[in-house]
Formats: sequence, C-alpha cells, structure tokens
Amino acid sequence: MGLSKKKNFATKHGSEIKLDNAIENEISNRIKEKELPCADAFEIVEKLQVLSGEVGISADLLGVKIIKCQLGLFGYKAGKKVAKPQNSITQDLKHAIENALVDGKLPCERAWSIASRLNVQRLSVSRAGEAMGIKIKSCQLGAF
Repeated sequence: MGLSKKKNFATKHGSEIKLDNAIENEISNRIKEKELPCADAFEIVEKLQVLSGEVGISADLLGVKIIKCQLGLFGYKAGKKVAKPQNSITQDLKHAIENALVDGKLPCERAWSIASRLNVQRLSVSRAGEAMGIKIKSCQLGAF
C-alpha cells in the first residue's frame, strides 16, 4: 500500500465510511498478522459479490495490509516487488499492453483483463510492462 506497517491505513478514507459486517468477517477469518494476500481479497470479492474497492477500504479500516500483489508489485519479503522485466515479450502481449494504456500507464484492472484474454499469468503482464518501461497504476483494492 506504499505505507509502513505502523501507518493508519484508515486515514486514507473519510470518517463517514462504515465497515460492511460480511466483508469484515471474511477479512478477519483470512488475515494473519494483520496482513491479507491479494488473492484472498479477491476471493472475498467473488464470494460476497462486492466491489474490490470495498474489500480494500475495509482492509484499510481494519488496519490490515494487503500483501502479495498478484501482479508482483508489492507485499513480498523486504518490501520488494517480484515483477522483474521479462526478457521476451510476444507481439500480442506488447500490443495488448500498448492499447490498454491510460495516460501512459497500465491500470491494474486492464492488466488482469489482458492476462485473462491472452491466457497468460498476471505476473507475466506486469513483467512485460516493466520491460517496456510502463508502470501499472490504480490497484483495484486501492493499495496504490
């Protein structure tokens, strides 16, 4: 989330935001040491049929840090990303990324869509973006 573990994530949101009990329960059942893996957050999205942003906000309000980004961008050991530039990129992947850019950056949701459409791993899309010098923005959970 770009914030240290000691940071109060809830301050990103107004005081009028209230927790959804079902989301809170799901998060509470899945966290370890106040951390929630991205994949678990999206399992909650699917299970409860809620928006990803709602799960992200709820995690913030609970002081829970999102870890292990499925694009490999944050939440791994020593705070390092695992998305390293990919050596070779298929033309299909390159064109898909170029066509999905918004203001020169690739939104997280579009990266996921590309991975699904081209039947490649999400990490492959972010690694290709790294190699192309393209940054991914707008995490669906609000982590960045």
